[in-house]
Amino acid sequence: MRRRGQTEVLLLFQRGSDELCSSVSNSPYIMSTTANGNDSKKFKGDIRGPSVPSRVIHIRKLPSDITEAEVISLGVPFGDVTNLLMLKAKNQAFLEMNSEEAAQNLVGYYSTMVPIIRHHPVYVQFSNHKELKTDNSPNQERAQAALRALSSSHVDTAAVAPSTVLRVVVENLIYPVTLDALCQIFSKFGTVLRIIIFTKNNQFQALLQYPDGASAQAAKLSLDGQNIYNGCCTLRISFSKLTSLNVKYNNEKSRDFTRPDLPTGDGQPTMEHTAMAAFTPGIISAAPYAGATHAFPPAFTLQPAVSSPYPGLAVPALPGALASLSLPGATRLGFHPIPAGHSVLLVSNLNPERVTPHCLFILFGVYGDVMRVKILFNKKENALVQMSDSTQAQLAMSHLNGQRLHGKPLRITLSKHMSVQLPREGHEDQGLTKDYSNSPLHRFKKPGSKNYSNIFPPSATLHLSNIPPSVVEDDLKMLFASSGAVVKAFKFFQKDHKMALIQVGSVEEAIESLIEFHNHDLGENHHLRVSFSKSSI
Repeated sequence: MRRRGQTEVLLLFQRGSDELCSSVSNSPYIMSTTANGNDSKKFKGDIRGPSVPSRVIHIRKLPSDITEAEVISLGVPFGDVTNLLMLKAKNQAFLEMNSEEAAQNLVGYYSTMVPIIRHHPVYVQFSNHKELKTDNSPNQERAQAALRALSSSHVDTAAVAPSTVLRVVVENLIYPVTLDALCQIFSKFGTVLRIIIFTKNNQFQALLQYPDGASAQAAKLSLDGQNIYNGCCTLRISFSKLTSLNVKYNNEKSRDFTRPDLPTGDGQPTMEHTAMAAFTPGIISAAPYAGATHAFPPAFTLQPAVSSPYPGLAVPALPGALASLSLPGATRLGFHPIPAGHSVLLVSNLNPERVTPHCLFILFGVYGDVMRVKILFNKKENALVQMSDSTQAQLAMSHLNGQRLHGKPLRITLSKHMSVQLPREGHEDQGLTKDYSNSPLHRFKKPGSKNYSNIFPPSATLHLSNIPPSVVEDDLKMLFASSGAVVKAFKFFQKDHKMALIQVGSVEEAIESLIEFHNHDLGENHHLRVSFSKSSI
C-alpha cells in the first residue's frame, strides 16, 4: 500500500535512452502526474541494456494524438498484450506482452519494418524493465479499458462475437486485393478456415470464416478501418449473419483450407498439389495471384503465431497486423518493397529483333504511367523502363516478371539507376530512347481514375472499350486475327456495346495483341482501349 504523504518523484527522461530513470521507492504502484495531466511512471526492477529481451516493449516518437487502441494494435498480432502505459506528453508508451517470445517476435519484426502510424515512423525496442505495474489513475483506467476491448484473451465471445464469419468490404480500391493477400492479413488473428471473394454493388467484398468467435472478434477490432495500402484499400469489417461458409472450389476466388481435395473449377491443379508452395509457414506467400510465374524471395521468416491444424496446409501468417500500420503495400503482399524514389526497372531477356520502346511503353503502361524507355545500345536484349513512382514500378514488376513476350520470358529487376537519361543533344541513339512523360496514353494520370481498380495480371482474355457503334463482332475478331492471334471467344457487354471481352489462344498472344491494338484507330474518332480482364468468357 502507498504511504500517506509520500512524495512522488518525477521521472527523469533522458533523450535517446531506453527508459525513464526512476528513484527507488518502497511502493510498486507510484505514479507521478505532470502539470498537464499526463502520467509518467516509476518502476522498480533491474536496469538492463535495451538489447536484453524483456516482455516490456518501449515505443518512442508516437504522434501526439495517438490512441491507446493504436498502440495496443502494434502488439496484438504477436500475442496477448497484458499491460499498457501511455506517456503522451513524451510521445512514448510501454507495452507488456504475455511472453518474452511474443516480445522478441514483435521487436524482431519491427526492427526490419519500421511501423508508420499516422504518417509518423515510430521506434520499438526492449524495455529495461521486466514488467509494468499500474495504478488506478484516470489515464491508466482508460488504457486498461482499451486493453480489455482489444486483447483476445479478454474477449467474451458469447457477448461480442455473434458469428465466426466476417464480412469484409474493401473501400477506395485503388490497387487490386487478392484472396491470398487477405489470408495473410487475417490469419495473424487465428486460423482462416474458409474464404470467398466477390464483387457486389460495385464493391470488392470477402467472407472469411474462423474456427472461433475470439479470432473473428480480434481481427475485427484490430483491422476494421485500416488501410491495406497507404491511403487506400480501406477495410470495413462486420460480423456476417452466416454461421458457416460453403466453398465448392479452391481457386483465386474461394478456398476451403480444410478441403485441399476440392477441384479448382477451371482445370488448374487442386490445392493439395500447390499448398506447400503457396502456404509455407512463417513466410509470406510469394505469388500475388494464381499462376504467377516468378517467386520473389520471402520477405519474412518469423515463426508464425498461428498455424493450421491441417497437415500440408499451413495458413500464411503475416508478421504484424495492418492495424494502424502504413507499411508499404508491396511488403504486405510478400515482395521486397521498392524503396521510395526508385522507379526504374531493368528488363532483360528481350527479343532484340522485335522489341521497341513503344512496345514496352504500352505493356508496362498497363500497370503505371511510363515516363521513359531506353533499349541499351550494345545490349539490345536489355532495356530500362522508368515508371512514374515506386508503387507503379512494383506493380509492373510483380505482374510482368516471367511473362512471355516475343517468345521469351521477361526478367525484371530494380535498376541501380534513379532515372533514364535522354541522349545528349546532337547524339543520336537510333531511336532506342524515348521520353513519354507527356504522353496522352497514360492510364493513371487522373487522380482517382477507375483504371486503378482495373489492374489485373496478364490473361488470355482482354477487355476492350471505347468501341464505336458501327463496329461489330466480326470486325474485332478479324482485327485481332490479323496479328496472328487465335480468337477463341468474343462477347459484347450486354448493357454497353462500347465494351467487350475477347479471348485469344494464350496469355502471350494476349500480351502481343494488347501491345498491337491498344489505341488502335477504329474510326469515328474512337481509339480502342485494351487491358487484361479478370473474367473469362
